[in-house]
Amino acid sequence: MPGNTFGQLFRVTTAGESHGPGNVCIVDGVPPGLALSVDDLKPDLARRRPGQSKVTTQRQEADDPEILSGVFEGKTTGTSIAILIRNQDQRSRDYSDIKDKYRPGHADYTFDAKYGFRDYRGGGRSSARETTVRVAAGAIAKKLLHERHGINIVGYVKQVGELVADITAPELVTLEQVESNIVRCPDPAMAEKMIALIEQMRRERDSIGGAGEIVASHVPPGWGEPVFDKLKADLGKAMFSLPAVMGVEYGAGFGVVTARGSTNNDTFVPASQSEVKTGSANIATDPNRHGGMLGGISSGMPIIMRCAVKPTSSIPQEKPTVDRDGYPTTIATMGRHDPCLLPRFIPMAEAMMAIVLADHMLRHEAQCGTK
Repeated sequence: MPGNTFGQLFRVTTAGESHGPGNVCIVDGVPPGLALSVDDLKPDLARRRPGQSKVTTQRQEADDPEILSGVFEGKTTGTSIAILIRNQDQRSRDYSDIKDKYRPGHADYTFDAKYGFRDYRGGGRSSARETTVRVAAGAIAKKLLHERHGINIVGYVKQVGELVADITAPELVTLEQVESNIVRCPDPAMAEKMIALIEQMRRERDSIGGAGEIVASHVPPGWGEPVFDKLKADLGKAMFSLPAVMGVEYGAGFGVVTARGSTNNDTFVPASQSEVKTGSANIATDPNRHGGMLGGISSGMPIIMRCAVKPTSSIPQEKPTVDRDGYPTTIATMGRHDPCLLPRFIPMAEAMMAIVLADHMLRHEAQCGTK
């Protein structure tokens, strides 16, 4: 009931708060024999960690993972993997003024309504700090998926404010292109404009929203269930479980609102005639408006999802609010916060996609065997 576990066969359970001693996750279902060390976890954690550039929060956290169980002599044992990431740069004093006030856009009021009190230090359990261990779990899932099926998962910043990147072939975007700039946008010209806009937001003590796009290539056809556990449903839940996500779409998404069936339906073609590499599948579609999923089951085409991410709610501008007793007051959220969440959101979204795909891979193998 508490809702701290995600997945069925590849299961991730997390615990921890923003300003507590640290965050921990338990990863169940990882097959034995997978080569694994902290070095496999560090690259994505470095992409997620605070203080990495001038367009992110300046909180300094090394985010060095400790593997406490489930790995012996460099390989997974098949038992639960426990990972701990300690907090090192908490400044809880930054939040002492808000302990009895409700920050606009935050979960302060809803936590009080649910539990009767809350950890006001940086949002406690609702803070994005919890996603550190999700990213660590996602790194394991990524490695498992790549070794088993050659699956690659790459996310990037598609939009910041009104600035939209020109990405004509999402499945061809590489990690190197994404990491070539601090905003994680593979369109270099637009990336510079995005960086300038984010810096402007920081100077104005404001924040800006945007959209991230996440692509999984070489996913075999047949993964997912046809009713409640559709692959798209689990991916939607995974993305919505991330802080600040306000909308999720896949494939053509909301573009289908004005489309006609005669033009929206993708045509099936031999894979050899498709411009998109589909891995082991011998059937493809032209184009890929369905975003790699039909009937909630993977089609073999790239899975393409987009997430709308709201502007950071924590801004140092003084705004009206109320206290716990309902009396009007004002609040300015101090501390160190991202003027735009998108650059650090990307590895979080990649991790959640990887966790879902690893779970459905194991579920497919359990029901249908390996193919």
